[in-house]
Amino acid sequence: MEIYKTFFFSICYIDKNQIQLVLITIHIVDLIQQKRSLFCHRHKYQQPGNCWLQQGKNGRCQVLYVPGMSREECCRSGRLGTSWTEEDVPNNTLFRWMIFNGGAPNCIPCKETCDNVDCGPGKRCKINRRSKPRCVCAPDCSNVTWKGPVCGSDGKTYKDECALLKSKCKVHLDLEVQYQGKCKKTCRDVLCPGSSTCVVDQTNNAYCVMCNRICPEQRSPDQFLCGNDGIIYASACHLRRATCLLGRSIGVAYQGKCIKAKSCEDIQCSVGKKCLWDSRMSRGRCSLCEEVCPESRMDEAVCASDNTTYPSECVMKQTACSLGTLLEVKHSGSCNCK
Repeated sequence: MEIYKTFFFSICYIDKNQIQLVLITIHIVDLIQQKRSLFCHRHKYQQPGNCWLQQGKNGRCQVLYVPGMSREECCRSGRLGTSWTEEDVPNNTLFRWMIFNGGAPNCIPCKETCDNVDCGPGKRCKINRRSKPRCVCAPDCSNVTWKGPVCGSDGKTYKDECALLKSKCKVHLDLEVQYQGKCKKTCRDVLCPGSSTCVVDQTNNAYCVMCNRICPEQRSPDQFLCGNDGIIYASACHLRRATCLLGRSIGVAYQGKCIKAKSCEDIQCSVGKKCLWDSRMSRGRCSLCEEVCPESRMDEAVCASDNTTYPSECVMKQTACSLGTLLEVKHSGSCNCK
């Protein structure tokens, strides 16, 4: 009960944005008691303490891993960032440290140097400005033969493959090289590696994809898809195959067979999507409507099918959703540029 008294006493001082974090932490504190009982029984003859997953910039231990654990066992994994506190304190103190104090004081990191630190592939251990060992991105670029720019699977151009590997390490773990050279708006002059095929998507960006020539036999009527081209496809595999053969993205209008709709009222979209009417083709298309768009950069402007320039594709889609009318990207940049 002492934990919950502390919570209700302190809730008046918590910002509204912290309430969700507090509720989550209450659940964590409930688990602390369970773990403590287990480890107190297992390690009753060892030095008590608490094991943490990281030491914050404020020097305090953060993200409780296991309570009631000795330093020897806590540091046995050799994981960089693992830290330990000697004090064996009550649950309500742990709760207060985590929520109101930014972590536990008197934090002792398991690793003080880079000796025997394994950061994993593409990373190496380095002592930072605060004399703490940290794993930093350092991809092996010795086998990179192409020295020019490359197009990544995120549709962005990187100055070379080494720069892409660094971004892969830092942000996009699934980032790969699509093709050599700058990212293009057409498949012309795009040389895809291996047996992959160049396809242009809805935003006129060229991608290299693997074409599946053989699709399994359709087993359920629920697999039918209506393509943006008004053609019925037996499954998602059949639509992807058609996209590859065409060399341009087709996209899904809605699930099920295509119907002769007079308006969006005739089309039932799945949860979270809204029907947008294509007046040019007299067809409806189910689209995902984003409520909030991130702040647009100068290079994100697009010219839409209504010959209007929008700050970004997201803003264009947002406008389409508010109007209930389909808008597509004609090309990147201002409509006055072409």
